Amino acid sequence: MSEKAERVEQIKPYSEQGGKTEQVREMFDSIAPAYDFMNHAMTMGIDKWWRRVACLRVAKHKPKRLLDVATGTGDFAIQLYKKLKPSAIVGIDLSEGMLEVARKKVADKQLADKISFEQGDCLSMRFADGSFDAVTVAFGVRNFEHIDQGYKEMYRVLGEGGVLCVVELSTPRNRVERWFYDLYTLHIIPSIGSLKSGDKSAYRYLPQSIAAVPQGDDMLQLMRDAGFKHCRCVSLTMGTCSIYTAVK
Repeated sequence: MSEKAERVEQIKPYSEQGGKTEQVREMFDSIAPAYDFMNHAMTMGIDKWWRRVACLRVAKHKPKRLLDVATGTGDFAIQLYKKLKPSAIVGIDLSEGMLEVARKKVADKQLADKISFEQGDCLSMRFADGSFDAVTVAFGVRNFEHIDQGYKEMYRVLGEGGVLCVVELSTPRNRVERWFYDLYTLHIIPSIGSLKSGDKSAYRYLPQSIAAVPQGDDMLQLMRDAGFKHCRCVSLTMGTCSIYTAVK
């Protein structure tokens, strides 16, 4: 396990005491009603484009069975279905509060027979080995209590030749861009987030976890350590988002 992975695993929403998994579940249950508004506001809507870019990368592999890990309110799962038209997509998440929002979305879009959601921990999934052709994660890896274990589980449930696609927030390397980025994420977002959701701790945790999560080559090495090959990274929007892909 890398030192940087250990650092983000130690960052928790509410307290240094107790497990990260339970605290992340509690946090997302708390902010679920405000999550979509804040997610789009935090990124000024650019997150929708990031997901589209990721969809195109997954589409090259023409998967039929997809698993969306840390699916949240289901935006990426819905986008994947619209672009790829697979036989089925399963979304898994710790937070039942987030999943309630996701289920309402797919019901409203009449996609409930194509996209299903279930509560579960991605560090120990119920799925058999090789169950999926693609596994995706959007903005969730930094919330894993054990990142290496999460990658090993995703590797396990992928079939041979299956693709992994991870979309994760990252930090700019340019010093000027980083100054403005830090001002926005460390000061403005927590203020707006606490007003909108009522959970000040959650919106302090989110930028802290972004700053601490392994990025670039460090993230790719975690994928390689889990057994993945052809690991690649593309940086978007001045380095504020990274898309990682790998193959089993």
